[in-house]
Formats: sequence, structure tokens, C-alpha cells
Amino acid sequence: MQISVNILDTVPVTHNVRHYRLERPKGYNFSPGQATEVSIDRDGWQDKKRPFTFTCLPDADNLEFTIKSYFDHAGVTNELWSLGAGDKLILRDVWGTIQYRGPGTFIAGGAGVTPFIAILRNLNATGKIAGNRLIVSNQSEKDIILRDEFETMEGLETLWTVTNDQKSKLLQERIDADFLKRHITDFSGNFYLCGPDPMVEELRGMLEELGADVSNVTWEK
Repeated sequence: MQISVNILDTVPVTHNVRHYRLERPKGYNFSPGQATEVSIDRDGWQDKKRPFTFTCLPDADNLEFTIKSYFDHAGVTNELWSLGAGDKLILRDVWGTIQYRGPGTFIAGGAGVTPFIAILRNLNATGKIAGNRLIVSNQSEKDIILRDEFETMEGLETLWTVTNDQKSKLLQERIDADFLKRHITDFSGNFYLCGPDPMVEELRGMLEELGADVSNVTWEK
């Protein structure tokens, strides 16, 4: 299945991240954490598919993606930045990525936080956010996606760290085994991972070595 829908508007999130709000086709449903393959409905771009996670609530009137654009190469996300209301995107079937399995620790690198947005928004909206923790690493403080929104979710513990921003007052630490041992006291719960593939692979190994049950570790595949 594929369907072309209008972009309703775009909303800035950071210097290189936007919300893209779209028409919602009738009967087009998803669960928090699910994604679809998206193309730009423009000559030369229809077959260039990229996976993006829905970031709106599942009962929202319109669809939303929160997408980081990479301006260093002429790819889909760079082209998306040129789009606005009235332009069209092609959506396809919904498929599962990260599914919520109970309270735990969400660990993200940069734009890897986007698959967690709908999950955490839904937990917050349904009064089930307590007991969850969000740990995110970015290069700089200005790169943090939806920091204000996450920090206002009562019951969600947040921890931000930056790796290339000496002026920031946030933690200046890379998420490695020492970081995990210092900032996580219980490795028996659920873990949710998303970020660059090498980071996720490394974290999976470190969590297992630190005592996490591999069956409790969920990552974007």
C-alpha cells in the first residue's frame, strides 16, 4: 500500500529538526513506536524511501513525523527541508520498530530519540509515565530534541549529556560502561535503545556485561 498525502505545515524543533504534520488517511492506524517508509511525492524522489517513526499520539487527527535533516549530502532529509504546506509525501504500510514493554530506561543518541517520542507522549497522556527514565546524548545542547516537553512530563526522569559543547552546563560524558555504572543503579529492568548502529550494538554488549537480561533490551532493528 502507498498513499500520497499533503503536508499541512512544518514546525521548527531545533536548527536542523522539524515536525512535519500531514493529512491522516482514513483508517490509517499505528501504535506508538511504529514507523513507515516515506518518500517525497516529487519527480525523481518517489522511489527514494526512508523509514520514519510517527511522533504524534495514535488518536491524533493528523499525522506527524519529527525529522532531522542532514545538509551535508543531497539526500531525502535534505530535500525534505525545502518542503512546506501543500507539498506531498508518500506513505506506505505501518511496521513495528520499538514497542513499549513496561517501565524502563530509554537511551538515545541524537535523533535516535525520535522513536521514543510517541511512546513517551502516550504514556504521559495516559498517566503511565512514572518509572521511566530518558537518557540522551547529543553533540551540543542546541541539538537536544524536545527537551522542554520531556522535562515537563511529570514522573519521567531525564538525563542529558553532550560530547562536543564545552560551554554547556550539562554532563560532558560519553555514554560508555563507566557512564552506565555511575548513572544506573538497577540493570534488572527494561531498556530501550536507539541511535547510530555502532552505538546501539556497543550499548547492548555493555548492558549485558553489567547484568541486564538481554530479553529486556529492545532496540530499533
